[in-house]
Amino acid sequence: MSEEAAGSGVTSVLRSRRVITPGGTRAAAVAVAGGRIASVLPYDAVPPAGARLEDFGDDILLPGLVDTHVHVNDPGRTEWEGFSTATRAAAAGGVTTLVDMPLNSVPPTTTVEHLRLKRTVARGTARVDVGFWGGAVPGNVKDLRPLHDAGVFGFKCFLLHSGVEEFPPLAPGELEEAMAEIAGFDGMLIVHAEDPHLIEGAPRRAGRRYADFLASRPREAENTAIEGLILLAKRFGARVHVLHLSSGEALPLIAAARSEGVRISVETCPHFLTLTAEEIPDGATEFKCCPPIREAANQDALWQGLADGTIDCVVSDHSPCTPGLKRFDTGDFAQAWGGISSLQLGLPAVWTEARRRGRSIEDVVRWMSTAPAELAGLERKGAIEAGRDADFAVLAPEETFTVDPARLHHRNQVTAYAGRTLYGVVRSTWLRGRRIAGHGTPAEPTGRLLERQRSV
Repeated sequence: MSEEAAGSGVTSVLRSRRVITPGGTRAAAVAVAGGRIASVLPYDAVPPAGARLEDFGDDILLPGLVDTHVHVNDPGRTEWEGFSTATRAAAAGGVTTLVDMPLNSVPPTTTVEHLRLKRTVARGTARVDVGFWGGAVPGNVKDLRPLHDAGVFGFKCFLLHSGVEEFPPLAPGELEEAMAEIAGFDGMLIVHAEDPHLIEGAPRRAGRRYADFLASRPREAENTAIEGLILLAKRFGARVHVLHLSSGEALPLIAAARSEGVRISVETCPHFLTLTAEEIPDGATEFKCCPPIREAANQDALWQGLADGTIDCVVSDHSPCTPGLKRFDTGDFAQAWGGISSLQLGLPAVWTEARRRGRSIEDVVRWMSTAPAELAGLERKGAIEAGRDADFAVLAPEETFTVDPARLHHRNQVTAYAGRTLYGVVRSTWLRGRRIAGHGTPAEPTGRLLERQRSV
């Protein structure tokens, strides 16, 4: 290790024969000082006197994941989830930063006062770093700029019923008004993109058949909503992000819009990449989410969208609830809450399918760490290089485990992945150079609350 690194306050060195850096995967030693990466050096560099050495051998050292789509539901629905349980699950899954959605908490994050309440609840309980999205709902256009100035990362809206009464959707005129306002200060609008009229006109049948539920949320509803968003984004010069894309048919629309200079980005989720409609048993409401898990051929299109760069990132859309709301008593998809709990399992789930399809772990890191950090403007996250936060996950990529819901840290141990064997065991997780999951984890939470490009 160089004299410069040795004299720069290095407190620990983490090394592995496989460190994923922006320049590729290589044997390296990562020196940490003041919670940041001081330097990335050869594997056999001698640590400075007094620095703690952690050697992970052949396990992969990768940048901590950044999950920009998490429903923590705190305060107000803490029986569904909460900052303590959500961030513990995140850390166990290699996630070091999450951005909380403005619903399903009560109150939702639609005013600065509500944002302050969220921060008060989260402060001192979060085990990973936490940021916040604001919400765009009818009547709060006046609140959007103050929320932006208070540090939210952007604004979420729905085009149809959100599932909770306190977060209503935007009508077409309200959507235009909100987008114009947000474009005025170069903020970002993130959208649950399903067309309400097509959903209302789709066949609706109560009951246990997954095929009936799937027919009630047709991919045409996503495609049409995204077409409309593209037109508005072009008109206002706005930054628009499409949430949880499940329709592969929308990808050519997005690619064409980008080629014309439209500022539109898109995410998809682990459940759309790893689960298929054909394998979902009738009555298995743990698989219900909106938009829905679609057929295998559609899944292939999503993977192609990742491969060619049309899809920017993969994030969880962790949307938990109490077991009773999943209606396991009836198995009725029409009545069950729609949401997949996967915060702890996203990395192994995506890696399992990625390796089967011939994709690399470097691809997974780009989709689940680097790209989400870039989306949110988190310049100190998402890569192992000097100057970034010393956030890491240590992964045994060829080791497998079978998902046992009882071993999950989510508040409610309900998961669509129960019983599945996955590749990729997270050995430990590190936040600013301190272990937050794995053997020797400290008891006290050390997560910080984030604003755009700075912490508070």
